[in-house]
Amino acid sequence: GFHLSGTVTEPATATEPEMTYKVAISFDRCKITSVTCGCGNKDIFYCAHVVALSLYRIRKPDQVKLRLPISETLFQMNRDQLQKFVQYLITAHHTEVLPTAQKLADEILSSNSEINQVHGAPDPTAGASIDDENCWHLDEEQVREQVKLFLSQGGYYGSGKQLNSMFAKVREMLRMRDSNGARMLTLITEQFMADPRLSLWRQQGTGITEKCRQLWDELGALWVCVVLNPHCKLEEKSCWLRQLRKWGEMDVCPLEDGNYGNELPNITNALTQSSGHSQDSLARPRRTVFTRAIEGCDLHWQDSHLQRIISSDFYMSPSYQREGESLLFNSQGQPLWLEHVPTACARVDALRSHGYPREALRLTVAIINTLRLQQQRQLEIYKHQKKELLQRGATTITNLEGWVGHPLNPIGCLFLTLTEACRLEEENCLEISDTGDSKPPVYQHVPVVTGSQDGDESYLSLALEVALMGMGQQRVMPEGLYAQDKVCRNEEQIIARLQDLELDPVLVQTLRKQCILLLEGGPFSGLGEVIHRESVPMHTFAKYLFSALLPHDADLAYKLALRAMRLPVLETTAPSGDVTHPHHLVSVVPSRYPRWFTLGHLESQQCELASTMLTAAKGDMLRLRTVLEAIQKNIHSSSLIFKLAQDAFKIATPADSNSDTTLLNVALELGLQVMRMTLSTLNWRRREMVRWLVTCATEVGVRALVSILQSWYSLFTPTEATSIVAATVMSHNTILRLSLDYPQREELASCARTLALQCAMKDPQNCALSALTLCEKDHIAFETAYQIVIDAASTGMTYTQLFTIARYMEHRGYPLRAFKLASLAMTHLNLAYNQDTHPAINDVLWACALSHSLGKNELAAIIPLVVKSVHCATVLSDILRRCTMTAPGLAGIPGRRNSGKLMSTDKAPLRQLLDATISAYINTTHSRLTHISPRHYGEFIEFLSKARETFLLAQDGHIQFAQFIDNLKQIYKGKKKLMLLVRERFG
Repeated sequence: GFHLSGTVTEPATATEPEMTYKVAISFDRCKITSVTCGCGNKDIFYCAHVVALSLYRIRKPDQVKLRLPISETLFQMNRDQLQKFVQYLITAHHTEVLPTAQKLADEILSSNSEINQVHGAPDPTAGASIDDENCWHLDEEQVREQVKLFLSQGGYYGSGKQLNSMFAKVREMLRMRDSNGARMLTLITEQFMADPRLSLWRQQGTGITEKCRQLWDELGALWVCVVLNPHCKLEEKSCWLRQLRKWGEMDVCPLEDGNYGNELPNITNALTQSSGHSQDSLARPRRTVFTRAIEGCDLHWQDSHLQRIISSDFYMSPSYQREGESLLFNSQGQPLWLEHVPTACARVDALRSHGYPREALRLTVAIINTLRLQQQRQLEIYKHQKKELLQRGATTITNLEGWVGHPLNPIGCLFLTLTEACRLEEENCLEISDTGDSKPPVYQHVPVVTGSQDGDESYLSLALEVALMGMGQQRVMPEGLYAQDKVCRNEEQIIARLQDLELDPVLVQTLRKQCILLLEGGPFSGLGEVIHRESVPMHTFAKYLFSALLPHDADLAYKLALRAMRLPVLETTAPSGDVTHPHHLVSVVPSRYPRWFTLGHLESQQCELASTMLTAAKGDMLRLRTVLEAIQKNIHSSSLIFKLAQDAFKIATPADSNSDTTLLNVALELGLQVMRMTLSTLNWRRREMVRWLVTCATEVGVRALVSILQSWYSLFTPTEATSIVAATVMSHNTILRLSLDYPQREELASCARTLALQCAMKDPQNCALSALTLCEKDHIAFETAYQIVIDAASTGMTYTQLFTIARYMEHRGYPLRAFKLASLAMTHLNLAYNQDTHPAINDVLWACALSHSLGKNELAAIIPLVVKSVHCATVLSDILRRCTMTAPGLAGIPGRRNSGKLMSTDKAPLRQLLDATISAYINTTHSRLTHISPRHYGEFIEFLSKARETFLLAQDGHIQFAQFIDNLKQIYKGKKKLMLLVRERFG
């Protein structure tokens, strides 16, 4: 009958023994309706053993004995044979079937049992009746389990790929017209709706994760496909509609534009042109991922014109009717289909998905003919309005619903339908996103089958044409991060597919023609002369067009790419309506405009386009000028202009050949612009930018270096100009790199010195030292720089800066100047009693050593300054000790006599220092004792010992110290333990 059973042997492997499995399969009208297998494998697909048995039956039908249904065989047996049959059956399987056999026997012998009310008995081998539903076996529980598992992994471990392959399975089922397609999609959707993360995301008001969002999109698109099945029954459709509405009404149901909560309303509800985006969000109905499928349930295929389009390649209007306007045919008599474009494309997707590729192609051609006619009409409208629009320099005309990034992916759908017809492959397999297919498809031209005489069109050239039309459509940037991100993603997907096309002469002709139309298209084209301020930018698209056109028509390529460089959302246009010179705004979108979440990405795409043009224009001064002007006019981000400058520099200076001066000059000019832009703003990359500019100018040559040194104030801060720019320009490396002659070196040095003095005047604190260093080789300049330092010392400089310059002066052999600067530094310094680790201590010791080495007079001059500024006893005693160790004046200043005698602490100037040191010890002792803890007692006793050494330098020092100790014992007698230690040490 309709039941196939068999045993399947799986051969032994290195790890597993040979296994045998019992398999049973029921089938009905060429479909497998149920399966069981001893392997217990749980999967949504049949296990290998079921497949093996089915293939064996298909390939070797004569090896499988065909028997009648078991009821027929039993019918032929007499009473004895039946008895024998039943007893043998029970004996063979007594453990399994005996309880069931006993129960059935009891029921049959009971006259009023249920079994006796029914005529006949069931037969699993007899097949279903003609009215019964028949569909392929699908393990529903398994589908649920798997989807649940993949969703719980949240897009990790390749679960997104697994779910995409389940969607692909649904598409494959639809294409085979397997009724389980919709059933499987229902099971998947139920699990998606039960995903616990939905309510979590909704409560938190966060958007769904990116990966998950894309899966929901595919789910919504698949439902549109299902409900648009051209041959589904009405009751099926109403059943789907009920389900879709039920899911759509659940509050966790994701919304079409990807957000929860207070999202901005979606643009796809065709708004009136005038009201723009200001419409109240409450007025717009909530649109979920299922809304389009619900709307799709209202569409039908009964329209006679539509039926004729999809059923014949040769449907044309009679030639005598071709005069005048017609909504059904164009002037060549080819049929048009004037439905809302994304909806019409959804029909194409449905035809393609349900296994009607020819019909899908025919409808696609009708849609493209309609789009062409619209393009022509829009061109004519624009010609009438051109003058007025160009004067205004802006337009309010734009499409509120873009085709690229649209939930139904209309352009991608038409492109796929057309290219599938041109693929060079045995099996015309449907493309599935996410396949790991690395080999690009190969296409051939297949002529369009049509009733018109114009027979040179191919489906491949139509594919290119419709992709260019869709990508070039002028449209407003949608609201919300998700919708904006989708625009970018969809654009990249379409371009990736376009790059698979080999551009032969036929396609190049299509490309040129469409590009010219886009340039002339006015406000209907994203590449037209005037566009809406919030128009989706064309940079990514233009970069593809530029590279594709360049080998065939360079002028057109540049014209197009230069036109696309604009980013009007960042401009404020001159009120006069002068389009040529709009005023620039920095990259800040005024708040009354929608938020462009992808602005960073869009600006980097603009930069990519510019970089592509710069690379191509290398060596062509005229083209480079034009590109440079476009960059300066349209790019408002300093870091992007810096990136372009670096790109240009890299391309201009290849490692293996000579530099290209034209491009180098462009790099330099862009670099100078970056310097000006970032001069007064904070930029963390500023130092890198300055260094890079000097490198670039060096590569350009000595004139460029002279120029940046002379105009430093418009490019650099004084610190940058002296410490980075001039220092690098004057370095040995630069001189070698440029192999300069003496006059050139002198010119550079002179410019650097002038810069140094200007910077020192402007910012002496930070530039004085660099200025002195840069002016070392020129006496007059050096003196001038020194004078600037002296003038600034009293007001604008810190002791650290002054000590640094003083040390530099000593090192250069100007000890008296060093002494003067050190004395000035001392007047700015103040060291408290407890600052015995202050970083300036070394400077103070050095200044005193310098004074001591110069002689008694200098030492006498600096000691009063030290006494005034330093109140730290240990530092003062250190200075005192050093001054008494050697005789002063050992530096041997010419023309000075040096007595060679050690100095006494009883006489000036050391007497003053000694008194100050003793009083510092006394003050410090009292300060420390006010809040001392027992763990610091030992340290304190050591401190007093040091103090005693200093006291003893005075003539009556031992008396002074004894009095000091007595004083302490009297005042701090409460600190018994400490005073005991003091007595032990000092009596």
